[in-house]
Amino acid sequence: MLRKILVANRGEIAVRIIRACAEMGIRSVAIYSEADRFALHVKKADESYCIGSEPLAGYLNIYGLVNLAATTGCDAIHPGYGFLSENAQFAKACQERGIIFIGPDEQVIRRMGDKTEARTAMKAAGIPVTPGSDGNLDNIEQALAAAEQIGYPVMLKATSGGGGRGIRRCDSADELQRNYPRVISEATKAFGSAEVFLEKCIVNPRHIEVQVLADQHGRCIHLYERDCSIQRRNQKLIEIAPSPQLDEAQRQYIGGLSVIAAKSVGYTNAGTVEFLLDDKDRFYFMEMNTRVQVEHTITETVTGVDIVEEQIRIAAGLPLRFKQEEIVKRGFAIQFRVNAEDPQNSFLPSFGRITRYYAPGGPGVRTDTAIYTGYDIPPFYDSMLAKVIVSAHTWEDTIKRGERALRDMGLFGIKTTIPYYLEILKHPEFRAACFNTGFVDKYPELINYSNKPRPEILASVIAAAMAAHTGL
Repeated sequence: MLRKILVANRGEIAVRIIRACAEMGIRSVAIYSEADRFALHVKKADESYCIGSEPLAGYLNIYGLVNLAATTGCDAIHPGYGFLSENAQFAKACQERGIIFIGPDEQVIRRMGDKTEARTAMKAAGIPVTPGSDGNLDNIEQALAAAEQIGYPVMLKATSGGGGRGIRRCDSADELQRNYPRVISEATKAFGSAEVFLEKCIVNPRHIEVQVLADQHGRCIHLYERDCSIQRRNQKLIEIAPSPQLDEAQRQYIGGLSVIAAKSVGYTNAGTVEFLLDDKDRFYFMEMNTRVQVEHTITETVTGVDIVEEQIRIAAGLPLRFKQEEIVKRGFAIQFRVNAEDPQNSFLPSFGRITRYYAPGGPGVRTDTAIYTGYDIPPFYDSMLAKVIVSAHTWEDTIKRGERALRDMGLFGIKTTIPYYLEILKHPEFRAACFNTGFVDKYPELINYSNKPRPEILASVIAAAMAAHTGL
């Protein structure tokens, strides 16, 4: 088993990994920029080291992190998600220094990170993919010709893209001509590559992804699927496991496809195979994420499998502890990404000091976060503050629990997406489990919620003010 792990990340995912290390008897090493000096992951780790005054540079310094891991006696690095988690060069640098990278092999990361290469690999494995261009596009003329053959609308995508960036829908040749240089610019700035390709746009699909685990001994299993259809501008907001929109035959079909996909590229560790499901119930491969997902929590909740612990065990060379037939799903789970954003002001970030914070609790409620009362949210990173996860035996009860948990949560001093999510939970289409990726755009009126404090919130504010005044 591994003895010491450097957590090459920050925020709630760093706290999540550090907690897994503590349960496994593994020492953890945290890293932090000056902006994160008072962050919770720094307080939780066994050791912590400053990686510089720049907010981002240290978290992206491949050789600096590898050298720090070696210097502090770590035998492995866990990259979490974001930052360097899908960087093949980082995985290779770890290997060259004799440090275990907790993730797949660098060649697999490179292959799956190249969207055209991934499409080619999936075609060869018999996995259905959306119609698209044959490889990367050399120029706008080639893009226009491919779009004419595929048929509009089309999606222009960065080959090395991810996280919803470097993607533009084009409904006509004029839009394609306007968006082509924009996507190239976005791709170059965000991913260091100007390569782009075209795919047929599946209009308002359902976004379904499957969690897989594969060890170094040739075994691969899936942990069922997640429904990530509630999203805004390709950024996921609410995730559900399993999907309430699939029947059991579809569930087994897509799970089997994902195992075939992972095995076909020699995948090891935790990964996610993402699909689009069209209005005729046809699945199309979209991409494979070679890291732990933000929404891994809901899969853990319905299956009882600790995905981060399994990542560490697999990286240590241990075999999977579960057979496919031993993976049993129980009920439903929903994850809400609580973001420091103001939905009523074009979702603008709302950074600043958290004056008071109360975590929701009770049966079937889990909160993954790195915030606390008095914490100053730095403006340099992602706006996600917390993940609230709720679960129950039925879809209806899970929604009710979600409403109760979000109302229980107290987060003051900043704007958040909590009231917006409460409006989504009320909507009849969501409650009937009949929604797709167009849901947010279809119902813009859901941001017209009342900002009037609820009675229980107002009471807590008054009580806090009185306590401060009397010195209690």
